[in-house]
Amino acid sequence: MPEARARLSLPFAILIAILAVSTASIFIRFAQSDGAPSLVIAALRLTFATLILTPIAVANHLAEIKRFTRTEVLLGVFSGIFLAVHFATWISSLEYTSVASSVVFVSTGPLWVALLSPLLLKEHLAKSAMIGLGLSLAGGAVIGLSDACAWDAGISCPALQDILQGRAMWGNFLALLGALTVTGYLIIGRKLRSRMSLVPYIFMVYGFAALALIVIMFASGNTPFGYAPKTYGWIFLLAALPQLIGHSTYNWALKYLPAAFVAVTTLGEPIGSALLAYVILNETPALATMIGGVLILSGIYLASRQ
Repeated sequence: MPEARARLSLPFAILIAILAVSTASIFIRFAQSDGAPSLVIAALRLTFATLILTPIAVANHLAEIKRFTRTEVLLGVFSGIFLAVHFATWISSLEYTSVASSVVFVSTGPLWVALLSPLLLKEHLAKSAMIGLGLSLAGGAVIGLSDACAWDAGISCPALQDILQGRAMWGNFLALLGALTVTGYLIIGRKLRSRMSLVPYIFMVYGFAALALIVIMFASGNTPFGYAPKTYGWIFLLAALPQLIGHSTYNWALKYLPAAFVAVTTLGEPIGSALLAYVILNETPALATMIGGVLILSGIYLASRQ
């Protein structure tokens, strides 16, 4: 009965996850405007999330945590590293390539999940779900390219050689690496969540991700100290809403939904971000963004029908 109730609440939970994760770009922008480097934001985001979870995990789930097998801990380490590298590479890609190119490459994550799920998880998507995946990927590409292309007198986009060379090539590679690593994070999550409670799982994964990002942060010459209190406030909100509510809800859903479908629903983030930017930052979404949003929502609907 509890599992049946959980399945009934899945649509609402996925909507909450999309809205929560959509706030990330807003909080990141505020923290960056206050002078915090991207890697510091990523490291503190996971560190704060882990610190918030610690008393809950220790007080209510210590017995289950102690029962973790060596294999489960090892998979948790890999999942945390995948999550850490996803944040580090995707955020760093923005220093080398355009936002448009970065979004297009990192949005291929659901495609890799769909391709690898039959091999690693024995999960096959229905034909309608594959069509939905294609629509959502197309919508993500439209939203990404809308930043780089001019739409006034026809469509004018950068030449392909401008995207695939020099610094831009390195940035595109980092964004693609971000897509591949989030694929590993979701696939491992699907495997572990079938036999783990939510809080012990995210406590382990977020903790290992935080440790990995702290190492990356210091290795890159950054420090978590010396920023304004307001900056830490934005990062705390980043940990509380997009991470603890958004990502954790996705991880909760992995117990009941195929990894590929959960990956497809993450493409709803650009839509939520555009809506929040309109309300909070007074940024009116472009026509291309709205068209891409329609494609993404249509794809999510088709993917969820089964």
